[in-house]
Amino acid sequence: MLTAHDPTKIAALNDAARKSFSGCRVYMTPGVQALYQTQAIVARVQAYDAFTERNDPYGEHDFGSFEFCGETIFWKIEYYDLDFQMHSLDPSDPNITARVLTILLGHEY
Repeated sequence: MLTAHDPTKIAALNDAARKSFSGCRVYMTPGVQALYQTQAIVARVQAYDAFTERNDPYGEHDFGSFEFCGETIFWKIEYYDLDFQMHSLDPSDPNITARVLTILLGHEY
């Protein structure tokens, strides 16, 4: 049986992972890497705080976008089980959830 997930706890875990890049795997697509300014892009992802009801309707802080050098950059967090075989049953429980943060160009989505 699935339980209700606590979006406040999920947001806190996502913010911690995104800001520190610990507690998650981080991937950057080849398109982002080709911009040759990955440190600046990473800094923008880590500092991101422009969450609104429109871009964060569930309050989980699992997606963001910004403009960088004429490109739209997206970042997103996904939740998997600890073996990365399926989605986590409860993303608010770090004992059963592995987070994956992907940074990509908007047109790569």
